Amino acid sequence: MQTDTFLFDLDGTLIDSLPDLATAANLLRGELSLPPLLRETVAQLVGDGATMLVRRVLPEKAFSAQQVQRFLTLYRAHLLDETRIMPGIDTFLMQHQGEKMAVVTNKPYDLSLAILCELGLDPFFCTIVAGDGKLPKKPDPQPVLQALRELASTPETAVMIGDHHTDLRAGRAAGVKTCFCAFGYGNDDGVAYDFLAETSGDLLRLFPAENPW
Repeated sequence: MQTDTFLFDLDGTLIDSLPDLATAANLLRGELSLPPLLRETVAQLVGDGATMLVRRVLPEKAFSAQQVQRFLTLYRAHLLDETRIMPGIDTFLMQHQGEKMAVVTNKPYDLSLAILCELGLDPFFCTIVAGDGKLPKKPDPQPVLQALRELASTPETAVMIGDHHTDLRAGRAAGVKTCFCAFGYGNDDGVAYDFLAETSGDLLRLFPAENPW
């Protein structure tokens, strides 16, 4: 069955937000007199939502719900300092424009929408299923299933595209095909996937547009 529905993770897949995430994480650590972390270190800690990121960048005794809110405040202040579209992603989106595409992310909705709008990506997506609603976060399959419902799509013709094992687990549990983006920050954690994109350019090879402009 031909793929006609594309579900995208956000951070590390559609966008390179690592510099701004690292800035916010290190500002938070600085307020607690902790030394900064390398961006490469922060890259290994993202993918499971803000709460898990803050839990990972702070010592256990320093973590609290207040620190999560403080991180989000700092992140909002630096949301688009250096965040950019992943190279080649815009080409894929333009060639598939008008098809069923959604963002399925563990990031809060307001931050996701602000980034997509600022980078000019919002017109490509029919819906955003974010990580601060009533649904559980990925790797739970519910966000993927919600996106399929909103797109009036079926699992058999959809693919979850992401750079983290949470994307792969969510997709598999929802019954959709999965594509691991090795160009992102995450890792597959040994989870099987259907497609591998070593670079963002591989996405068009894997999923060519029917009527490319």
